Amino acid sequence: MGRLDGKVVLISGGASGIGRSAASLFAAEGAKVAICDVNVAGGRETEGLAREAGCVAGGDALFIETDIREEEQVKSTVAQCVAHFGKLDTLYNNAGGSTMADGPLTEAPIDEFWRVITLDLFGTFLMGRHAIPAIIDAGGGSVINTASNVALMAMPGRDCYTAAKGGIVSITRSMAAEFAPYKIRVNAIAPSATRTERVAAMAAKEPNIERLVDAHLLGWCEPHHIAYMALYLASDESAVTTGQILPVDSGITAI
Repeated sequence: MGRLDGKVVLISGGASGIGRSAASLFAAEGAKVAICDVNVAGGRETEGLAREAGCVAGGDALFIETDIREEEQVKSTVAQCVAHFGKLDTLYNNAGGSTMADGPLTEAPIDEFWRVITLDLFGTFLMGRHAIPAIIDAGGGSVINTASNVALMAMPGRDCYTAAKGGIVSITRSMAAEFAPYKIRVNAIAPSATRTERVAAMAAKEPNIERLVDAHLLGWCEPHHIAYMALYLASDESAVTTGQILPVDSGITAI
């Protein structure tokens, strides 16, 4: 019996990295997984991988092309997920990320500030805005947001990203209080540098990231480490866990 038998999960940013790892893991645990992303080729590849991972456990997967910054696309994605799988139990807001354009607020491009605010924070807001009514209709469930260790500790050179992820920490707590009467728990995962292809490429070029990785107590975080925390939060094992910011960071926020 899988840990997510009978559950339907919607994952943003599922075309690669942590989202792809989570989609396959969730399907292998029996979930029906809707994957949304702007990357069509990657999303379809994840759909195939997740469907294969879930074939024994009864899991399944569906890719829906979505720009989470566009409200009408988000509304359509939630509707397609519910129409295809019959309901929605869990939203995993995974999409987002920083770029090398970030920097101190005195130097960072204004465009980079709005890019990360719109993608990471506003995208999380929109996905929750339209997915939560469907989760209420299903009788309750889980919302999993993605914060970052930079929202919990000082990280020079990432002021745009820090602002967005700090907002996600705050909205996670207010959402947890807001939607508890509907039996919806809301938590956030706060990863540190995770060895996706994109982050590994950034680390190779930027000394601050390389120094951060060297300070990790147990080495790099890998995508599956984050996915397993998301699995816990999507499962009934986390039935009374809400309003929490859960670091998966190889100990970096402890030192």
